[in-house]
Amino acid sequence: MNTPSPTQPTQPAIQQPPRPIFISGKVVMSDRLPVPPNTSIQRVCSGTPHTVAYTDSKGRFNFQWGQTAGILMDASESNSGYRSPGSNPSFGGAQSGLGGAGSDPFNSRITNCELQAYLPGFRSDLINLYNMNSLDNPDVGTIVLHRIANVEGTSVSATSLQAPKDARKAYEHGLQMLLKNKPVDAEKDFEKAVASYPKYADAWASLGKIRQQNKANDNAREAYLKASEADPKLVIPYLQLGMMSADKANWEEAAQYLERATKLDPVDYPQAWYVSAVANFNLKKFDAAEKGAREAMKLDPKHRNPRADYLLGLVLAEKHDYTGAAAQLKSYLELAPDAQDQQLVRKQLTQLQGIVSDSEGPK
Repeated sequence: MNTPSPTQPTQPAIQQPPRPIFISGKVVMSDRLPVPPNTSIQRVCSGTPHTVAYTDSKGRFNFQWGQTAGILMDASESNSGYRSPGSNPSFGGAQSGLGGAGSDPFNSRITNCELQAYLPGFRSDLINLYNMNSLDNPDVGTIVLHRIANVEGTSVSATSLQAPKDARKAYEHGLQMLLKNKPVDAEKDFEKAVASYPKYADAWASLGKIRQQNKANDNAREAYLKASEADPKLVIPYLQLGMMSADKANWEEAAQYLERATKLDPVDYPQAWYVSAVANFNLKKFDAAEKGAREAMKLDPKHRNPRADYLLGLVLAEKHDYTGAAAQLKSYLELAPDAQDQQLVRKQLTQLQGIVSDSEGPK
């Protein structure tokens, strides 16, 4: 009798993660001026932008898809969670909204995403990343920035062009430390830059962002004020100071800073218009609140912040435009069907519709 030989157990196959995707390219200005070294590179997935890299002194950039831990949130990304008056106001941060395949750093293919440069006061070309994978050429080419007319303010300070070599080197090294998720080292670099060149507005602004993320708000405020003193046309310090003031319900101060920010750049920051509208509503300056809410909606065609519709409805109700107010509340309910305050807003809408019905009288 032959004894069958024992069979070897089958070893489970080890699934290797797909190779990471690397992306590189270059940014240029349509007017051929130098590209600022801290210009943001953003992925735009399902309509939502998220900063993934910064340009170097020659406008070049490179990054690995999915690795953005060291990036300071850009003001353009703030999908404002600031609640409208009457609903326990609080200020929230951004949502990454990766969409498609963007949330996995080892995903072998990118879907539904584009790449753009972000520099307030400029419009960026878009590069489609559809179905890009780890075997493709990482160089996606050149992104062109086109200047927008009627923007007085700047996103990069003119003082940066006058920075001495040592200060500029420390600042750019700080940006690289951010990309490597070393905020402590980055903060030291920015402090070194402003110590060497106290008028380095961009370095002050970046220092303010790091301090703000570390909850050192008093020190962050000091840095933003230094940035605004060094360059009164730099938008970011006013924007951040306004948001910080609103977070403390200091509406008068918030309105002042955000008015300055929106005057310098009326086209790039819908959240600045929105929070300005909230501040003015609380100050009972309803004309200014209406303007802010309408501008926020105009600059947000994808309705990433539907609360602007709700806020406008509250403003119009205060101005006794009950028909218009009801229309805005109805729009908000349609745009945000999962909002936690749906029941409250429906009750407010019913009250407004009753007022409109009573004013029309019997038919």
